[in-house]
Amino acid sequence: MKVGLSTYSLLDVINTGEMSVLDAVQWIAANGGEHMEIVPFGYTLVDNWKLAEQLCERAEYYGIELSNYAIPANFIQDSQEAFEAEIDRVKKHVDLMKHMNIKHMRHDVTAFDLSSDEQTIAYFENKLEYIVEGSRRIADYAAPFGITTTIENHGLAVQHSDRVQRVLQAVDRPNFKTTLDIGNFMCVDESPIVGVQKNLPYASLIHFKDFYYRPQSKNPGAGKWIRTSNGNYLRGAIVGHGDIDIREIIQAIKQFGYDDNITLEFEGMEACKEACKIGMDNIKRLWEEEN
Repeated sequence: MKVGLSTYSLLDVINTGEMSVLDAVQWIAANGGEHMEIVPFGYTLVDNWKLAEQLCERAEYYGIELSNYAIPANFIQDSQEAFEAEIDRVKKHVDLMKHMNIKHMRHDVTAFDLSSDEQTIAYFENKLEYIVEGSRRIADYAAPFGITTTIENHGLAVQHSDRVQRVLQAVDRPNFKTTLDIGNFMCVDESPIVGVQKNLPYASLIHFKDFYYRPQSKNPGAGKWIRTSNGNYLRGAIVGHGDIDIREIIQAIKQFGYDDNITLEFEGMEACKEACKIGMDNIKRLWEEEN
């Protein structure tokens, strides 16, 4: 098992200019990380191949694997023309990955901000053909480059473990799998351990995050709280400090036999660098303690 960090976790200091994506590579290496997930928020690479090449050089120098490249995507469009434009846009990111020799990609399949009607099973089933067609075309385009493409349990329309499996089975491509986020199931009020156990057989990468949880009847007040699909409250936490049973999750992962990359994703209120350091240390410590 190798622990790494998503650049999204350092977005606060990237946005302020305190840290560049190149600095992030060195910071991850200095703080115990072994790989880095690229999430191009606060910087771009697809239109800046010089920076992409510098990032590859920096990663090689510090011994940091570029383990995943994650972008938003939305295959539910208003017209065929818009759908084709979105496919072409995502393909350009695949071309960048080929150039950078990155072998794992996560792309979304719907918009992230959705109305309550767009979160329903009826909406999901009605739009499934577009999700499947878009995912299949990207997987087929990436396959000759040895790239695995993935859907994450991310975005309220396709965040449930069963819906993720529905997409995976319909796409039916050997290089199309899931980036399994242990915390995101909570956004649709699904138990993290249940979601993890159900989708582990399809996982090619695992995201670790933690949340504080409060029921809808107990409004926690101000802070970076988000609402689940059923109105409960979540706030990002340092991994190991929140309400997810990280030990139980690790037990399930180890019992299944997964022993590959684990990526920390932090989105809480604490100072991100300290939170990421503590989180990576906690993952490694708890992994060693759980047999």
